[in-house]
Amino acid sequence: MQKFNLKLKNAPKDAPQVLCSVNSSLNKDQSLSVKNKVLELNSPEVDLPQRKEEKNLRVSSMVYVLNKKGKSLMPTTPRKAKKLIKENLACVIRRSPFTIQLKYATGENKQEVTLGIDSGAKNIGFSAVSSKKELISGTVILDDKMKSRLADRRMYRKLKRNKLWYRKPRWKNRVSSKKKGWLPPSILRKYFTHLNLIDKIKDLLPITKVVVEVGNFDIQKIKNTGIKGIEYQEGDLLGYNNVKSYIFTRENYKCQLCGKLVIGERTQLHHIIPRPVGTDKPDNLALLHKKCHIKLHEQNLQSELKKSKQYKEVTFMNIVKNRFQKDLDCKLVFGYETFTKRNELGIEKSHINDAFVVSGGEKQIRTVHFEITQKRKNNRCLQKNRKGFKPSIRKRRYAIRPKDLVRVKGKLFVVKGIHSYGKWIRLIDKLGKIINKSVKKVDWVFHNKTLTWER
Repeated sequence: MQKFNLKLKNAPKDAPQVLCSVNSSLNKDQSLSVKNKVLELNSPEVDLPQRKEEKNLRVSSMVYVLNKKGKSLMPTTPRKAKKLIKENLACVIRRSPFTIQLKYATGENKQEVTLGIDSGAKNIGFSAVSSKKELISGTVILDDKMKSRLADRRMYRKLKRNKLWYRKPRWKNRVSSKKKGWLPPSILRKYFTHLNLIDKIKDLLPITKVVVEVGNFDIQKIKNTGIKGIEYQEGDLLGYNNVKSYIFTRENYKCQLCGKLVIGERTQLHHIIPRPVGTDKPDNLALLHKKCHIKLHEQNLQSELKKSKQYKEVTFMNIVKNRFQKDLDCKLVFGYETFTKRNELGIEKSHINDAFVVSGGEKQIRTVHFEITQKRKNNRCLQKNRKGFKPSIRKRRYAIRPKDLVRVKGKLFVVKGIHSYGKWIRLIDKLGKIINKSVKKVDWVFHNKTLTWER
């Protein structure tokens, strides 16, 4: 018999070529090596169902594309973007997130892209999805320092006014009494960050629909679940002569630090969260002995006191919930809807996953997410009074600013700050080590604005 020398591509190695009833060693089991799965080329290493499951995992990042006029198009792959740049058909206009602009005219074929926003007072989640893929996602960490900066500004202005001989009274010049719908600067900055983020994503992707998750909270119901009717109009101080008598009753006439009775002894009301960050509300006041109050400050025992629950985030959401639809003309969803849908899909709780669900995501291919930190655009403090030194006055804004990317001897560094009147720059390397270099030895690479994007 002539030997069959041709090697079959699709033939499994453990299958016989000819059936034989005489030799039992040739009658091997011809069932599939992996049951209930269709194999590609009968090889167990290439598994079609397994590849479908891997599609639900996070894939590589995308490159965002602008047309010749600067309008957003559908994103492309890094491989295709590299080819376009190499052939001089596109140029890089933004490093992070990586964005290219085409140099030739193209068609305007776009898909429907929905942007989902998980709004919040400390973190913002965002996710934009098409019918098949998640195109961008991430979390914005808000810079919650506006109140402390306003307190510093008030201190510097007060010091400056005290040095003047005469100044016209301006106590009647209050914005809150002039403008309807006025918001405090701390809340206004957070709200504008939401709007700026949506605008930046619209510059990267052709967004056709925006959906924002908001919340509606009853703070009095959170404090007292049984409250109803006229009780909403009656505060905690109802029936008490003043704040001190209410706190005495609330603490059962006991010092919050040592736990002993305060009857017949000198007492002091202490701010648990110090001013100007804290408030004068009864929830932020603790009853202490006079001696315990001195001991608390001398030994730094503030952590021993019971801090009351803060409702700043809840208050922020109650204020801005109706402004999104007015300013963006978007669709609003509530947290309980997101919670129900997220549990049906079996997705873990996070800001990114909430935004993915809000945008209508279900089985789309996920993408690598961004982590965005917010920084101040300008340092408005022009003068610092240092004890024993002459005042340090900054006369101009420096070209290189914190969080910028610079190159020194071929290596990339992140800028921490500038000192010595702009002559020296403080850098951070990949290991977190701080290095000081002369500005003349530094080459500027990339400027990060208010939002710093990192993968």
